[in-house]
Order: sequence, then structure tokens, then C-alpha cells
Amino acid sequence: MSDSNTTHFTNPSTFILLGIPGLETAHVWISIPFCITYAIAILGNFTILFIVKREPSLHEPMYYFLCMLAVTDLVLSTSTLPKMLGIFWFNSREIDFSACLTQMYVIHSFLTIGTGIFVAMAVDRYVAICHPLRHSTILTNAVVAKIGLAVVGRGVVLSLPYLLLARQWPYCRTNIIPHAYCEHIAVVKLACADIRVNNYYGLIVAIFVTSLDLFCIAVSYTQILRAIFRLPTKDARLKTFGTCSSHLFVILASYTPALFSFLTYRFGQNVPLHFHVLIASMYLLVPSMLNPIIYGVRTKQIRDRLLRHMTPAD
Repeated sequence: MSDSNTTHFTNPSTFILLGIPGLETAHVWISIPFCITYAIAILGNFTILFIVKREPSLHEPMYYFLCMLAVTDLVLSTSTLPKMLGIFWFNSREIDFSACLTQMYVIHSFLTIGTGIFVAMAVDRYVAICHPLRHSTILTNAVVAKIGLAVVGRGVVLSLPYLLLARQWPYCRTNIIPHAYCEHIAVVKLACADIRVNNYYGLIVAIFVTSLDLFCIAVSYTQILRAIFRLPTKDARLKTFGTCSSHLFVILASYTPALFSFLTYRFGQNVPLHFHVLIASMYLLVPSMLNPIIYGVRTKQIRDRLLRHMTPAD
């Protein structure tokens, strides 16, 4: 590893991931909750996909968007967690240069896709609650497909400069990344070049995407809350609010640690590195575990179908 610090090279064949810097002796213990989280995420998201596919009555916009979110969670967790466990369990720290950049691109693109899906789900809830009689005519399968393509296209296009910029820099200082996965800024900080364009682009995209998405979600839920308070009975208000509250909880659980990690890399020099890496790792894994649990438990249609499949027939 000392050779890696002193060797001069351009675009190394491999990078070295340190895992959680400063907590190397606790890697095995840290891996336990990470592994459990990943197992729940895999089981929960595949269950969502299975239930929606098997039940024609769930072939509606809300569940299509939920399936998109499940696929996004599976990609995000699977693109990072297996390599983390390799580091924690087997000290397998090497990652190919191209594989590292690919992982970085997949993470950024699917994080952006995930926030777009939250907007789509908020719009779906707005139409369902505020215009229930027109829901099926407004959100047709063709419209849902176009929304899905727009969400995916935005994530793919906005994240492409991360990959192109990172690939063009010469890496001649070190190939050691003080992180558990190939996070964008952690990688480009190793470049022997002025990476301000990376910082500026990342900051602009984060502000643009976050502000736009949160604004759309806030507008949708403001209209939803107004409609809820106009409902005639308390039971109807509570039932409708309960459905929306689970959506809002998922959104907060996803945005809060992601924004913390992003801002820490740029402005939080006093935050301990091991704490930052832990948070950055958790925000890729914890929402992937929570989403199917929350939607599975709080969505009666999915819960009923799951119980039906789990209960043996007489």
C-alpha cells in the first residue's frame, strides 16, 4: 500500500477502497447490520415486484411507480453493498478503474432517478385525491410510460458528465480512496488536475434537482392536504392522510442523509471522516430497506395480496 502512495501513474488500473477509514478493526461488526439491511432490501423489493406482477388489480400508476422505485433500490444497494462486504469480510479492497467509474455513474444516475420517482408518486397521489374521477383518464398507461422514460432519461443524462469528467483527469498522486465505495468527489480528489468544474457541476445539479423535485413534491402535497381537510368525515381524512404520510416519511428518509453527505464533502471539513463515510453508505442502503417495508405495511392492497400468497389454500 505504501507503493501506491509513491508511484506516479496516469489512470491506474485499480483503485484501493479503504472501507470505513479509522474503523478498520470494527469492519466485521459493521458488516452485520449492513448485511441484514441488504438482505431485507433484496427480499422486500423483490416481493413488491412479485406481488405487483402477479396481481392484475395492482396494474395501476401508483404501483408502476412503486415498482420503478423497487428496481432503483435494488440497483443502488447491489451496486455498492457486495463490494463493501468484500472489504469488510475479506479485505478485498481493489476495484478496477473502469468498474469504479461505472459504480460512481450508476450511483449518481439512480439517485437522480429515485428523486424523480418520488415526484411522479406525489403527482399520482395528487391526481388520485384531488381529481379521483379523472385519475384513470389523466394517468393512462401511455402517460405513465412517458413519465418513467423522462425520469430515467433525466438521471442518465445529468449523471453522464460525472463519468466523462472523472475519466479525463490524470490520476498521478495515489490510487487509495478513503471511502467504502467510489463516491464522485472522493474519486476526483485523487486527480492531478483542477477539479473545480466537478465541484461546480455537482453543486449545480444537486441544487437544481433537489430544489425542483422538492418544490414539485411540496406543491403536490399542499394541494393534497387542502383536499384532505375538505373531506366530510374524520375517518376519511385519517385514512387519506395515513397513505400520504408514508410517502412523506420515505421522502424524508431518502433526502436527509443524502443532503448531509453531499454538503459534508464540500463544506463539512470538521466532520470526522469515518462518520461521514458511514452516513454516505447508509443513505444508499437504509432507504432501500425502508421503502418496501413502509409501502408493504402501509399499502392495504399489497399487504392483503402478500398475506394471500403466504397463507396456504384450504
